[in-house]
Order: sequence, then C-alpha cells, then structure tokens
Amino acid sequence: MSKRDTFKKYVLFIEQYIPKATLTVKQELPDTGVILLRSAKKKARDNQDSFENVDVVLYVDYTKPLNISEVLLPYQDKLLAVTARGEEGAGRMVDVIPHVPYLRTPTAESIRWATNKYEMRKRLKLFDAKNTPKFTRVMENSKKERARVVAKVGFPLVIKPASLQESLLVTICFHEEELEKALRNTFTKLRKNYEKLNRTQLPIILAEEYMDGDMYSVDTYINSRGDTYHCPLVRVRTGRNIGHDDFFNYSQTTPTALKQESIEKAQKVAETAVRALGLRSITAHIELMKIDDDWKVIEVGPRIGGFRELLHELSCGINHSLNDIYIRIPKKPVIPKRCQGFATAMKWFAKTEGVIVEMKGIKRIEKLESFHSIIVNKKIGDRATFARNGGRSIFNLFLYNDDRSKLLADMRRVEQLVEIKIAARGTVAKVKTAAK
Repeated sequence: MSKRDTFKKYVLFIEQYIPKATLTVKQELPDTGVILLRSAKKKARDNQDSFENVDVVLYVDYTKPLNISEVLLPYQDKLLAVTARGEEGAGRMVDVIPHVPYLRTPTAESIRWATNKYEMRKRLKLFDAKNTPKFTRVMENSKKERARVVAKVGFPLVIKPASLQESLLVTICFHEEELEKALRNTFTKLRKNYEKLNRTQLPIILAEEYMDGDMYSVDTYINSRGDTYHCPLVRVRTGRNIGHDDFFNYSQTTPTALKQESIEKAQKVAETAVRALGLRSITAHIELMKIDDDWKVIEVGPRIGGFRELLHELSCGINHSLNDIYIRIPKKPVIPKRCQGFATAMKWFAKTEGVIVEMKGIKRIEKLESFHSIIVNKKIGDRATFARNGGRSIFNLFLYNDDRSKLLADMRRVEQLVEIKIAARGTVAKVKTAAK
C-alpha cells in the first residue's frame, strides 16, 4: 500500500502499528511520512486501510537479508529514523539495522543482548555484579539439573523465559516440588508462546534469585553519544503484592512518592544498565527493585514500556512517542520539570483460573472521579488464565487525578467494586453454551 510516497523524509516503524505514534509524526514533524515494515506472513490477514496515518506499508521476509535491502532501497535516502515497539518489534530491529546504515541506531548486538535475559544478565554482572541477582540458564527439567540450579541460585528463585514480556510464564519457586512443576509447565508452553508471539529468539529458560523489595521502572532516552534522559519513575505493584500467586503488573503509578536522593540512585543504576548493554539512539525500559536503600536491575528492554505513552502524557504532559523519535534524529527530548498530576494503569486478573460466569462492577468504575479509560479484553464465557500460564488480563484500566490521595482512594474503590466469578468445575460446558 502506498497512499503517498513523495515526502522529503520518513520515520520507519517495525512490525507493530501504534496509532498515537503515527499521529504524532504527522502532527509534530512537518513533511514527514510514516512507513510501516511488516513480516510478509502478515500481509494476507492485514487490513491495510486500518493503518491510519501510515503512508507506506512494506512487507518483507526477515529471513532473507537481500529482500529487506530490496524493499527499503527506494526509501534509503529519505529515512529520518527507525523505531520499534514491543518485544517482537525490538527483535526484528536486529534484522533491519544492517540495511539502514546511515541512520543513528543501536548496534544489532546490543539489541540481541537486551532481548535475551540470559545474555543481559551476563553483561550486567560484568559491569556491576552488585546490581544484579544470582542467575543461571536451565537446560532441562531433570533432577540433576534442578540440583545444579538450586546450588547456583538458591531458594526462593524465579523461573522465567529469556525473551517474553508481560510476566508470561514467570513463576516463583520456594522448594523442589514447586521448581519441578514450574519447569514442567514452562518447558511445555514455552515454544508455543514463542511461536504465537512471533519471537525470533531461541526459547531459553532462566532461573534467578528472587528479590524481595519494592518494584519500580523507568523509561530512559539514550542518544547516540550515550547521554541519558529519564522519564519520571513508575511504582509497580505485582499480583503477588495483592495476594495473587502470579507476577503480572497489577498497577503502575507515576510519579512516585520517592525522595529525590532515592530517585537519583535509581537513575544511576539505570544508566549503568544501559551502558552495560551498549544501548544508544533508543528508548529503554528499565525495571528496578528497591531493597532497603539499594537498587538492583530486574531487566532492561530496548523499547518503550507498556502503557507509558498514556501514563506520562496524563501525569506530566510528556509526548513519549515524539521523544522516542527525537532521541534517534538526534534531538534533545522534552521532559517537563514538574508534573501536573498522577496516573495509574491497572491490569485485572481473576484470582482463579477457569471460565468467566459473571463480571460485576466494571461499568460503575466509569463513574469514578479519576476514571480516564478502560480496555476490556474478556467477556462472560471466556477463560481466565494466570499470566504465569500465558494468560492475558480481563481488563486494563487507566486513572488520572491531580490529587494523589484521591487517585489512591479511587484505586481502592475499584478493588471493592469489581468482582469476577469463575465457574465451578463441572459447570463449564453449561456456561459456554449459555454464552453462545
């Protein structure tokens, strides 16, 4: 598809279509077009007319480097920047970088390190061992291998895939029986999830020391010289914080109530992490754990963090998509010194797995003072599955208030209003029939 291909320059987006980002290009960068590069496998099922504010859609076979060069050749001298979202887009960036040699980009190797948690851990340990937990790669689910893992890492430990996001298949283990069960589940589902999410990396399982502390994250812009510009920190509460036996990000709230001294310590650790991976000309998403007065790195993603575009816009007026392009041009990102309010994203999972038979309170949420928007992913009759088993949230909720205490009060009201009922065993067939 080519709506118009006469622009002076283009921003190239890899794989994932982001409406807000493409609109930002049109509004903020005069005479600039948008090119969306997609896998040829997606062409048959794509509705190309739905890619609003995209001027050119190109399809490539990523396994054939010459095909990537051929497809991009007509635009080679017009490209302003290249960017990608999500793990899939970040992974494909590795394939594209060699074919855009005159753009400011990360190195392909730095992206490989950052999209493989095992390689990432090795780099982080090399640069500053105290900022990363003990870890090892798990080769198989055998008694001998489990004994080696426990000797290396110790209990409690966390099992996670090396290249999946959103806490998919992440499990905490406190003893041998849990470890055996978690590895059996992860090895069984891992390859299927990689294929479903179009991951290009080899499926790898990582075991690492469980860190018991307060979780935070920060999106950081890194220019071509390695200079860093940090967005406000985000406080993250996981499913475990609210009593679920799961690691999904339950709530993400920004800005935080941390003191400036603590924020600066977190930023310093984040800077060490991006330098360990050699990241440049990119926006990185760094997850951190605060344990007493120390900060440790959970992981680094070579991409914008989930929900950050909306959270930073609501709370601080930051145009995250525009800054993501600025840092690649390069141009200094615009980050206000003060925020006008507080924003939260909440991901809702059921407390048990099974077929959903009733969903209460969701409509009442919309009447709260802090309500901004909601995305409902599940309906009655659908199956609720934990994130650790590859499941997705029932709904994602976004709240904003210029008063932090009012925002926290509405978060509490959400917890009191919402009730998701799951079918008891033996009634699943009836529920599915009724839903039809």
